[in-house]
Amino acid sequence: MIIKGLQKLTLLDFPGQVACTLFTGGCNFRCPFCHNASLVISPDDVEEYSEEEILDFLKKRIGILDGVAITGGEPLLQKDIYEFMSKIRAMGYKIKLDTNGSFPHKLKEIVKAELCDYVALDVKNSPRRYAETVGIKDYQAEKIAESVKFLMESGVDYEFRTTIVSELHSEEDIEEIGRWIQGAKRWYLQNFVDSGALICPNLSGADKETMEKYLSLARKYVPEAELRGL
Repeated sequence: MIIKGLQKLTLLDFPGQVACTLFTGGCNFRCPFCHNASLVISPDDVEEYSEEEILDFLKKRIGILDGVAITGGEPLLQKDIYEFMSKIRAMGYKIKLDTNGSFPHKLKEIVKAELCDYVALDVKNSPRRYAETVGIKDYQAEKIAESVKFLMESGVDYEFRTTIVSELHSEEDIEEIGRWIQGAKRWYLQNFVDSGALICPNLSGADKETMEKYLSLARKYVPEAELRGL
């Protein structure tokens, strides 16, 4: 495992759980608005935690923490993610997995083995604008669609989330995403915030009025859609 960050306590990253957050290094996407750009572009420049350090930390927090949120980067890019999650699960922790949805077979394997309790999948944009939004020329969203369909039918608890960037999202895009994930359990629209260390500069979030308009559109397809981060 390539682990590049540890947040020892979070009440936000794992809904309903007192948790810690682990950040894996590396990603197969190059989203221009990524707020963890260092983990994507130059993970070798970020200090690394050994698997032994992380497992030792978790052993000491048994009974204090409820869960572990695993994010990135893209966690499913890690070759030994299944084995690592198995070790965490064996300690009795609940696990939340963040993913971009591009590795549906790994996602299915993990969920079917009951190695995670909650999955947060980033639906970056409408299929026609996926390549632009993830920074990969000619990228097609078939694997994302496979992951979306699986989660909606799997029985595992999940959420979909879309980070709204003014330069990348329009009302038409929100409608298209809504039709794509219609009937989903949860869909969060979260406004882009410039962290100052982006893959591409000069991007902006939407104003409150626009976010509320997008939420109204989203709720036509996912009644439980919510805004996050306003």
